[in-house]
Amino acid sequence: MPTLDWLGRAADLRAHERVPTRLLVDEPGLAFGEPSGNLLVQGDNLEALKALLPVYGGRVRCVYIDPPYNTGSAFAHYDDNLEHATWLAMMVPRLKLLREFLREDGSIWVSIDDREGHYLKVVMDEVFGRRNFVANVVWQKTLTRRNDARVMSSAHDHILMYAANADKLATNQVASGEKRRVTYTNRDHDPRGDWLAIPFHAPNIRPNLTYEIVTPGGRRLLPPAGRCWSTTKEQYMELLADDRIYFGRDSNGMAQRKKFWSETISTMVPWTWWGYEEAGDNREANREAKALASHDEGSESFDTPKPEKLLKRILDIATDPGDLVLDSFLGSGTTAAVAHKMGRAWVGIEMGDHARSHCALRLRKVVEGEQGGVSEAVGWTGGGGFRFATLGPAVFDADGRLDPAIGFADLASHLWWGETGTALPRPPEGPVLGAHGGRHVALLHNGVLRDRAPRGGNVLTHATLRLLREAAPEGPITVYAAASRLSADTLRARGVTFRQTPFDLRGGGGPWS
Repeated sequence: MPTLDWLGRAADLRAHERVPTRLLVDEPGLAFGEPSGNLLVQGDNLEALKALLPVYGGRVRCVYIDPPYNTGSAFAHYDDNLEHATWLAMMVPRLKLLREFLREDGSIWVSIDDREGHYLKVVMDEVFGRRNFVANVVWQKTLTRRNDARVMSSAHDHILMYAANADKLATNQVASGEKRRVTYTNRDHDPRGDWLAIPFHAPNIRPNLTYEIVTPGGRRLLPPAGRCWSTTKEQYMELLADDRIYFGRDSNGMAQRKKFWSETISTMVPWTWWGYEEAGDNREANREAKALASHDEGSESFDTPKPEKLLKRILDIATDPGDLVLDSFLGSGTTAAVAHKMGRAWVGIEMGDHARSHCALRLRKVVEGEQGGVSEAVGWTGGGGFRFATLGPAVFDADGRLDPAIGFADLASHLWWGETGTALPRPPEGPVLGAHGGRHVALLHNGVLRDRAPRGGNVLTHATLRLLREAAPEGPITVYAAASRLSADTLRARGVTFRQTPFDLRGGGGPWS
């Protein structure tokens, strides 16, 4: 498979492994609404993704990101003029981490333009696998031709869609457009509503489908030359009795079958051309951003928002109510806002002060029932809530020592990810965290055994092993602890694998590798 090469590529492909794992620090003063799993994180998205992976890894149904396009221009909130290799170095580690968040039936969608879009396609082929490429959606971002363009005026952006696993990808069809409905009328005032007249004849002559029809006006009809009727005579008589055959206004025309709008399939397979009517455009996005900003004195609208209709279409296809959505380039907060209105759970990451000045304020309005964007279309009236968090200290210091501030639950989530490659299914209720692949995993850390002594509660002894075996009496068990006082023979005989904290955490190939 072709790959893209650039200066520093080898290091960039492993850059995510060198990112320190940090704790998340909740900011209760910036949380809003009802207690919720929805989470807004302020901080560098690479470090934030690393911090979130043990909690949300393998749980996200849809990732959508709108990264800087590297267009050569500058915006208030982003430096969008990165040298090409630098841009790739920024994208690759983030894509590698984002891949780990996806459920097997999930997908990732990335907005980009022509400047970096084709390079991004090659990189994503490598990160996600070329067979997992699904589509390149072309979105009509503007209706206005720029006559000051040197050669051509750009009217579109790309949205690259990849599956986590193409064999298990699950998506939805989209609602059929109202454009089709205008062709349906109710010429005879049928109580079943609007209908479309479709021919009652079909190709390929078959004897049982060739018979005489007498119209209500007395005209005798046979199928047109080289064709037959579309049903048997018995089925025709049933349709006629149900007033589903139409013979024109004078009751003597060619037989036609009524197709009622109410009985049509209301969804259709999406295609890769998304016009402004169904997905919005930049002008619509800017109107939404200005309307939100106008409610807050002194606030500025975001420079490069996406319209809510665009995100609604993506989430309609890629998710169902209750699914988890992740956006690590949250920008003005559109993804989280639309996900919230559509009944999806969400995690959004944004760096800088506008995580508070734009995202948090916008999402407060959503919780309060804001009626812009897609609110009316999805019946949004308000409700729910979200947490707000920042990045705290690294789990390990520069010398490799475990930060004493890390609590049992945080350490448990991180070591479980390192041991299993999956998120901890539920908050730990004791030292035995659960089982994966037929093996139990346990953690002895300060406080879990009601003993905050530096060693007493954190050392694997005969006594602590008996406590662990009460919760996991059968099968092999991996125990993380500060030390072990059991011999190698005893550990082997009892089916125990001992891992020492913090050393085996740092070298175990998990989140700290």
